[in-house]
Amino acid sequence: MPAPGSAAADVDEPRSASAIVAGTVTGHHLLHVEGYSRTKEDFPNGKCVNLMDQDDEPVPPHTVSTNLYEFSVQGTAWGLYRFITKEFLEASEHLKNECFKIMCDVIIPGELHIEERATASPFVVVPPSDMHKHFGDFLAAKDGFDVTFQVAGETFRAHRHILAARSPVFKAELLGAMREGTATGYCIRIDDLLPEVFKVLLHFIYNDWVPEMEVQEETVMAQHLLEAADRYDMQRLKLICEEKLCNYLEVSMAATTLVLAEQHNCQGLKDACIEFLKSPGALEAVMATDGFDHLTKTCPALVKELMFKLATPLYKRKKVGT
Repeated sequence: MPAPGSAAADVDEPRSASAIVAGTVTGHHLLHVEGYSRTKEDFPNGKCVNLMDQDDEPVPPHTVSTNLYEFSVQGTAWGLYRFITKEFLEASEHLKNECFKIMCDVIIPGELHIEERATASPFVVVPPSDMHKHFGDFLAAKDGFDVTFQVAGETFRAHRHILAARSPVFKAELLGAMREGTATGYCIRIDDLLPEVFKVLLHFIYNDWVPEMEVQEETVMAQHLLEAADRYDMQRLKLICEEKLCNYLEVSMAATTLVLAEQHNCQGLKDACIEFLKSPGALEAVMATDGFDHLTKTCPALVKELMFKLATPLYKRKKVGT
């Protein structure tokens, strides 16, 4: 897994910008109606129009806006069912000498499109956080250590306040009430954890990322590291290991991974294992592995749950077919 920020963009690179543009096309048409009494029988009703007064200005009280419609010469026409009655027009001052004017406004919205716009380089560019690098350098410098771990015969040194800040379990062991019972001169012995796993755990505590490895090595490390993450209550590291194991599920490790998920309360990983076993031929192949024997001995209730979940879809299919 690469270090955060290692692929950050060059800070001198100019920034770009874009805009979503919704343009419109507007048109106007002024209609003169003369000889109103001779044409009113044929004059269409329900049109979206604006009356003009004697100064060729729109009449505000009778200006109406409509919703947006799409018009087609082959489709159904749209319009307003009520705008202004002939009775009102004939009684108003807008009809003079058998004449009046109608202003028609047409607004056609254009399609939305994106325009790229260049922007000048900012005067100040704030780089991404590199706090992890400083803490990683602090570990590599081997300076100021105040706690020692003896892990299966191998010695590791660290800074107890940094460990306490990253893990509530380390905080209790190194700074809290558990301190006197577990540490003698700030030297802690751990016999049930592999040295290489503790080394990666320390690397994550200081750097917040897991070193890159070969796929097979990374898979095995993720299993052990998940146990360590759960032990020291480091939830982000635990999720990273879960995700890694979900991506590398295969027949040889499916059963042991399912046991691991059950024992450390990893619901997402557990669901991924069960989904893997639903694939054609997977269950039969997994049952032939030593890992499945381990599953049946250590987690019999889980085997029962697994059989139920795998059999239920088959039962439903048979019931539907019946």
